[in-house]
Formats: sequence, structure tokens, C-alpha cells
Amino acid sequence: MALRTASMNMRNKLLPMFSATSLLHSHATSFGFKEVQEEEKSQMVGNVFTSVASSYDLMNDLMSAGLHRLWKDRLVSKLHPFPGMKHLDVAGGTGDVAFKILETINKMKLRTMHNVPEDELQEETQIYICDINPRMLDVGKKRAMEQGLGKDPTLLWLEGDAEALSFDDDSMDGYTIAFGIRNVTHIEKVLSEAYRVLKRGGRFLCLELSHVEIPVFKELYDYYSFSVIPAMGELVAGDRASYQYLVESIRRFPPQEKFASMIADAGFQKVEYENLVGGVVAIHSGLKF
Repeated sequence: MALRTASMNMRNKLLPMFSATSLLHSHATSFGFKEVQEEEKSQMVGNVFTSVASSYDLMNDLMSAGLHRLWKDRLVSKLHPFPGMKHLDVAGGTGDVAFKILETINKMKLRTMHNVPEDELQEETQIYICDINPRMLDVGKKRAMEQGLGKDPTLLWLEGDAEALSFDDDSMDGYTIAFGIRNVTHIEKVLSEAYRVLKRGGRFLCLELSHVEIPVFKELYDYYSFSVIPAMGELVAGDRASYQYLVESIRRFPPQEKFASMIADAGFQKVEYENLVGGVVAIHSGLKF
């Protein structure tokens, strides 16, 4: 796949041409199929996730027939978690990915580190769950309590913006974002921040709903997306509009090859992606060298 850097070079050449006044002007961006001002999008997306937070996991199970759990397992298997790692899971409010990473690390410790005290290992490993929406974080913390992980010092919950992370440069061994990056206003800023906070050798992984290219499958998928999912959202969550936005936002997200190029433009190397279920979802990855 092509790993393009021309767009980054062109942007650097063009930046001096813009005056400080022009940079203050508002720009349009997409909210599903609608065009909105950039400063409006984050609030609108926030409203969506505040509305669906309590039914988020149930709807994921229904919409994907439970497959989202297998997709997240695949994501974590590509991460190669290890005891003592410092990991950042962005847009991870309900905790699904973080719990799977912790489970993998705990199994590894049981197999290979019987001679090291459990408390010591738990203190070394840090898994940060960062989400811009406090309601989603509340759901995740509640789930952690239900699973007996409420007081686990490994799991660290914080409210934060993927476009402006509060972490130091070169501070994380791994970075994951699952079903979150298509909701941000500036994908390039999220990728730049991911690159900044990762250590050399750190791995970036993104699981996202993507684009189906097989014609017959695409027709079926489009019908399911636009006719079934919004109706399901109205029936189960009492919110048709939020799930209409969901399916529209998928169609506005860059295709797999384009997104891979954006990751490479952010500085990542060995960029690749894996389609699952014919492209319904894709896992993109890259390494920071």
C-alpha cells in the first residue's frame, strides 16, 4: 500500500500563506451527512454518546450479533500486551478494550512470572482509559466494579480529548482506539497526538467500522445499516437519530487505503490494515521508530 508524505510537505509549504486572521475563521466539517461548523461537532458528538451511553454495550451486541467482542479480541492480539507496559486506550469509556488487555496480561503473568509478587506486577502495569465523554467513563467504571476490577490500580480512568492529550511525549508503549476516531473533528490531530505520546517502538492500533467493496455484500450492508440499525436504536435505546448519525459517520470515514496513508503521514512506519467481515470493520496498525 502506498505510504504518502506529499500531503504533509504541501501543508508545510502552504501554512505561511495563511494570515492569523484567516486561521480564526470557522470551518465546516461533517456530522454524518450534515455539514456543521467545527466548533459545533464535538458538542453534537458528545450529545450522541451521552444519549446512548447506558445502552451502548447492548446495542453493540445487537448490531454486530456479538462480533464486536471478537473484533476487539483480534485488536488486542495485535497489540501484544506485556506485564509492566504503559498503555493508552482512547475513546475507551466503557472499558471493553482495557479489560481485554488486562486479562491478557494477567494470563501471561500466571504462565511466566510465578516468582514475582502479584502486587508488584500490578503496580508496574498502567492502562489508561481516556474518553471525552464522562457518561461513557461512568459506564466503564460501573462495569469494572461489576467485574471486581473497581479498585484495580492498573486501570486509570480519565476524561480527555484525543486531539489534545495530557500525556508526556514518548510515554506510552501502546495506543488503541476502537470505534472512536471517526467521531473526532480532526483525524490528523488525533494521529499526531498518538504518535507524540508513543515511545520509540510503540504500536498504534485502530479498530473502526469501514468500507465494504464487494457489490452484493455492500448492497445488503447498506440496507442493514440505513434501514435496520436506526430502527433498532429507536426500539432499544429510544434514540433513532444517534444511530442514524452512526451509519452516516461510517460512510464519511476515509476508505482503508486513504486512512492508512493518513497514518503514515503522521510519522508511523510499517503501516498496514486487516479487513474483517469483508471490510465491515478494519484494524489499522503502525509503529513509531
